[in-house]
Amino acid sequence: FKPGDLMLITDHINFSGDNPLIGRNLKEFGPRFPDMSTAYDPELRSKALEVAKDLNIDIKQGVYMMFSGPTYETPAEVRMARILGGDAVGMSTAPEVIIANHSGMKVLGISCLTNMAAGILEHPLNHEEVVETSNMVKEKFTSFMNKIIEVI
Repeated sequence: FKPGDLMLITDHINFSGDNPLIGRNLKEFGPRFPDMSTAYDPELRSKALEVAKDLNIDIKQGVYMMFSGPTYETPAEVRMARILGGDAVGMSTAPEVIIANHSGMKVLGISCLTNMAAGILEHPLNHEEVVETSNMVKEKFTSFMNKIIEVI
């Protein structure tokens, strides 16, 4: 994977140390212990793959590993993420998907990979690089999302 790639999320590892379902459960929103086996809907992912092919977008698929921010991960955390099966790391997404899954919503997760994680390259991480990559990918990502919305 490289900066600028779009990745369909197949699964996630929530390493944030928190779960948004901790506390009292309101059963009208969903079960106390929701199954997370298919939190990222395979049918929606399949449709997104078709759209990517139609638009000639090289799309990746992988496991997203969430760490709490606002700091970037350490090189040791990135090595651990690889060992545990993470393909990309970030500071969001997992809590929203947990809540959506709990509520019975279908989820399509897409990440824009904005930088190489700590310890992969020699230079330090910085937020400007993230913003710059996001701006470079904005048009491709927008056309991809518009077409996905049209298809689903």
